[in-house]
Amino acid sequence: MWSWWYHASNMTEITMAILVTVFTLIWFLCISRNLRKVQVPLPPGPRGLPVVGYLPFLGSNLHHEFTKLVQIYGPIYKLWLGSKLCVVISSLSLMKEVVRDQDKIFSNRDSTIGALITTYGGLDIAFSSYGPNWRKMRKIFVHEMLSNASLDACYALRRVEVKKTIRQVYTRNIGMGIDVGELAFLSVTNSLMSMMSGGIIHGETIIGAEFRKVVAQETAILAKPNVSDLFPVLARFDIQGIERQAKEILQTCDKLFNSAITAAVEAKEGGNEQRKGFLQSLLKLREHGDGDSKISINQIKGLLMDIVVGGTDTIATTVEWVMVKLMQHPKVMEKVQEELTQVLGLNNFVEEFHLPKLQTLDSAVKETLRLHPVAPLLVPHCPSISCTVGGYTIPKGTTVYLNVGAMHKDPDLWDNPLEFRPERFLNDPSLFDYYGNNLQYLPFGAGRRICAGIPLAEKMLMHILASLLHCFKWELPPGQVLDFSETFGVIIKKKNPLVAIPTPRLSKIELYE
Repeated sequence: MWSWWYHASNMTEITMAILVTVFTLIWFLCISRNLRKVQVPLPPGPRGLPVVGYLPFLGSNLHHEFTKLVQIYGPIYKLWLGSKLCVVISSLSLMKEVVRDQDKIFSNRDSTIGALITTYGGLDIAFSSYGPNWRKMRKIFVHEMLSNASLDACYALRRVEVKKTIRQVYTRNIGMGIDVGELAFLSVTNSLMSMMSGGIIHGETIIGAEFRKVVAQETAILAKPNVSDLFPVLARFDIQGIERQAKEILQTCDKLFNSAITAAVEAKEGGNEQRKGFLQSLLKLREHGDGDSKISINQIKGLLMDIVVGGTDTIATTVEWVMVKLMQHPKVMEKVQEELTQVLGLNNFVEEFHLPKLQTLDSAVKETLRLHPVAPLLVPHCPSISCTVGGYTIPKGTTVYLNVGAMHKDPDLWDNPLEFRPERFLNDPSLFDYYGNNLQYLPFGAGRRICAGIPLAEKMLMHILASLLHCFKWELPPGQVLDFSETFGVIIKKKNPLVAIPTPRLSKIELYE
């Protein structure tokens, strides 16, 4: 009996010993595996101040500051702005990882308080979070508002406004200095308002210097780091007054949109629908759209905000920068105007069907946008999950800046990158476009969150520029010199406006009437 007990005890001990050994081996293997596993680090970056991070940067030009840090930390680095982790990316290969390889992950936005307020709670395209609502809004924007058929239907309205601009310059400003940026802004805004309403209302009846001031305030607060965003616990105090300013901007724009909507509704009720505008199409979707296309009034206003605020300043600013670069390089200006004369003659007005033939002007515009992209940091991206870029961890919710302004001046990508050389685009026009197909050149971004308004912006930008350059010679006022200083915002504008004197070029006075 005792012998049985002895053997049973031995078997239990042996079994326990085997189990302990097995579990020990498993534990050791797991620990060894974890020890061998390399933890993917965050990108390198400067040390910020405790708690506040790099708040000393907040009053400066972030693009310039971010570009300086590339020289120290390389094409990907991190920094803290308050409680926000930011990552700045400045190389082509890393851009590809974000906008191509992991495009869906990086298609989200970390919208600021100012952006959410002025877009009716993020109901627009530019600042809304990636998801079903964004996909629906973008589909409506691209297929209903900016389709080829829609843009062609509105061409007559754009043409009228451009001709009004030329007439204004001829009748009021010949031999006198004119603010080129202001002129372009009013022309673009009038065109957009006319297209928005189908020609029922015109910009000059409801806008002016006050509206441009509102747009400037909007682009400024969207770019200005807000303590309430960087330290959410302080949001209720609105320390910088940005929430208050955003609400004032929204109130002004809301009045504009309500006037346009009322006019469109009254025109419909009165049977005056011979010319369709963006608003008529959107209101029809509100009334008769199905679940995939039906939209609310605030969603309509969010789209209008993208067009009116997002389109006016970007186009006007680009017109001004192109004019500055051409006046800085008179030989290029001469080539552009010679091309206009060859394509149109001096007894014709510029039409949109002429634009594809203006390769010299197109190359000058593209080179200007390389050197002076209107949004050199684009609109920041935000990964929806933690991921890896360039061998570094990018945690979920990080604010990711794509520094295309630095990449556009990268000597590894561009010969003599600081020189204005339009021929780099003229030699092979198909190599670079505005749609992000070549990641070396991204003035409007790439991937899912690329600027949705490119088709309209390209037409209006080229039409206005070609008209101003074909109809007039331009020179600086006596004693004035070109100024290239910038002011930072979502859009990089000239700090001091370009004032230039126009002289008629066309052979017939009637063309200016």
